[in-house]
Amino acid sequence: MQKEDSQIIIRRFFETIQVLKRHKVIRGKGTLCKRYGINPWNFNTLEKSPSRDLFQLAWLDYMVRDYKVSPFWLLSGEGDVLLPGWTFEKVKSVQKTCKAKEDST
Repeated sequence: MQKEDSQIIIRRFFETIQVLKRHKVIRGKGTLCKRYGINPWNFNTLEKSPSRDLFQLAWLDYMVRDYKVSPFWLLSGEGDVLLPGWTFEKVKSVQKTCKAKEDST
């Protein structure tokens, strides 16, 4: 069972997915599940029940490393969603380049 503080971070993680989706950086949760080998059933269950012990810390790393989400924002909810110097358009452009490389291998 996740503590309430952890559940807040998990909810913010899923909020981040919605923000990325709204800005058309990703199509949705399926994009992340496919790219990172996440079980979609567990992912959806966790979104509905953040108290479940299904969350993987690596998922925060994916957000920061690949989608330039601010770790400070993910953990505290303060500041900007994206790292300084990044815009959703810039992240989207980088993602298109990454996807093209993944598709060619």
